[in-house]
Amino acid sequence: MRPRLAGRCCHDQTLSVLDQTPVIHGHSTADAIAATLDLAQLADDLGYTRYWWCAEHHGLHGVSNPCPEVMLARIDSLTKCIRIGSGGVMLPHYSPFKVAEQFLILEALFPNRVDLGVGRAPGGDMVRRRRSRRARTIAAACSRSRSRN
Repeated sequence: MRPRLAGRCCHDQTLSVLDQTPVIHGHSTADAIAATLDLAQLADDLGYTRYWWCAEHHGLHGVSNPCPEVMLARIDSLTKCIRIGSGGVMLPHYSPFKVAEQFLILEALFPNRVDLGVGRAPGGDMVRRRRSRRARTIAAACSRSRSRN
């Protein structure tokens, strides 16, 4: 079944969903994730083309999506046809090689259904950005120390 707009069938239109998995006041993160999974299944059942699970965010109380690759795997496992994509994996937090490997595995599990969007923003507030930068500095120092020994 294809989605309908104004009483006409949308064979020539492609429709997508953009979802940030919002945590609504009075509800839990688990409730938000359950709603996202329900919405993805509905979009798939209605014939939507893409489901963009929006960019990762860290430390924001109203948005619950710090790890797109995990949610994408779950959404893909519950849907049949719809393409699934990350609105943005924030590369400053990860090795680009590791991100590429994760999405290659998703593509192998769900052929022709996975889209990768990347970004360079911190994906959260300044406190977490500083912590992330400090953690990378410490890890690099430890790595250099080990290579000297």
